[in-house]
Amino acid sequence: MPPPKSRPRSSARSQSRRPKDAGGPVRYGVVGLGWFAQVAVLPAFEHAAANSRLAALFSDDPHKLEELGRRHGVERLHAYDELDEVLEEGAVDAVYIVLPNHLHREYTVRAAGAGVHVLCEKPMAVTEKDCEAMIRAAKRSGVKLMIGYRLHFERGNLEAAELVQSGKLGEPRIFSSVFVNRVEDEDNIRLGPIEKGGGTAYDIGIYCLNAARSLFRAEPVEVLALSVRGRDRRFRACDEATSVILKFPGERLAVFTSSFGAAPHHHYDVYGTKGTLRVEPAFEFASEICHRLTIDEKTREREFPRRDQVAAEILEFSDCILEDREPEPSGREGLADVRAIRAIHRSAATGRAVKLPPFRKRSRPDLDQERRRPPVEKQKLVRVEPPSAD
Repeated sequence: MPPPKSRPRSSARSQSRRPKDAGGPVRYGVVGLGWFAQVAVLPAFEHAAANSRLAALFSDDPHKLEELGRRHGVERLHAYDELDEVLEEGAVDAVYIVLPNHLHREYTVRAAGAGVHVLCEKPMAVTEKDCEAMIRAAKRSGVKLMIGYRLHFERGNLEAAELVQSGKLGEPRIFSSVFVNRVEDEDNIRLGPIEKGGGTAYDIGIYCLNAARSLFRAEPVEVLALSVRGRDRRFRACDEATSVILKFPGERLAVFTSSFGAAPHHHYDVYGTKGTLRVEPAFEFASEICHRLTIDEKTREREFPRRDQVAAEILEFSDCILEDREPEPSGREGLADVRAIRAIHRSAATGRAVKLPPFRKRSRPDLDQERRRPPVEKQKLVRVEPPSAD
């Protein structure tokens, strides 16, 4: 169940509690113990031990706290309503927020107000206003804010962008992608109202969108989208599937479909004037990533082994804290995706194309961000079901 809503700390002006010259590992509190937290975030700390330590867990489920605390060696186990007290006493230096999308703003602002750094899962929030409030809160308190784009640290994903920018494909003209994750349980938070961050675009379409932006090294200028809800009562509050066309500068197009109602699958293709690149699977954290590069009718395949992408993300964020430098992916990266997703929903609702104003984005992921850590072992779930039926 989502945590109860609390009032944000609007008057906080705290600076980061961690001195810039402080050594030792960064102490993290993980807020939210759902499926992704259990299978990816919590076990990642074992591979991020060089500069990071899992110090506290937050949930309103005592059984989850006890079982997962014992499994991961965490003594500080707290309910959500104890968060402010734990933050104020300086028990953690950073939080990793793994809560439902509509709660990201509130918990980020509360943590930043207490001088605690924030690593927040994507999507960053539900609206541009929420994203901007999170960015302001972090800046006001002098804390770091990173958004959890784990693929920004994975070599297969980074090499795809490098290859596209190298000119080997010629001029990149078209991006095409499909991401399907079949969600069966009608009570799953992913099937909640779009106004609270439910639906396919926030959950999986964001991967296609972020890939297109990273590969083209640009921001979309126009969006056209169409959504369907099908006949299944699971989709009474959100879309079953959404197809999107994005226009990018230079008269380039990106097309993708995200769906909760078909057999699981994900890939993307980039079409250039000299060749094509297919990445399949493309967005997985628990399997390899494969490239199929075709130039002059000659095809070469390459496989990138499975890695712990979340540990890489945590390691980088801790280094940003310890070295006092700005993270990539930043709050601006999260905002860039959310503004496009909002345009997708407006277009799907009206049946009309939506133009996007210019958006400046200086930093992009590159190969220097790669961090290699072995994959995590399969985890036994505690009072939570996986989102996909497969």
